[in-house]
Amino acid sequence: MEPQKLELHTVVQLNPDKVSNPMFAACFMVVTESKPWGAQGYVTVPGENGLAYYRAEWQEMELIGSAIWVDSRF
Repeated sequence: MEPQKLELHTVVQLNPDKVSNPMFAACFMVVTESKPWGAQGYVTVPGENGLAYYRAEWQEMELIGSAIWVDSRF
């Protein structure tokens, strides 16, 4: 993905060939903050907390669209 301004609740998919943590390969991440180097966000997972946080650089992600339902903490 080329550097760009990502709005709150933008959905990106983490590229399985480029993601730095293979546990997040191909996951959909909801953006909580756009950064000069990429974005911070979360992946929803089953469990008590239901969130796994991740920092993705531009080359690790591809734009999907906007989330309809998001975690109420954001």
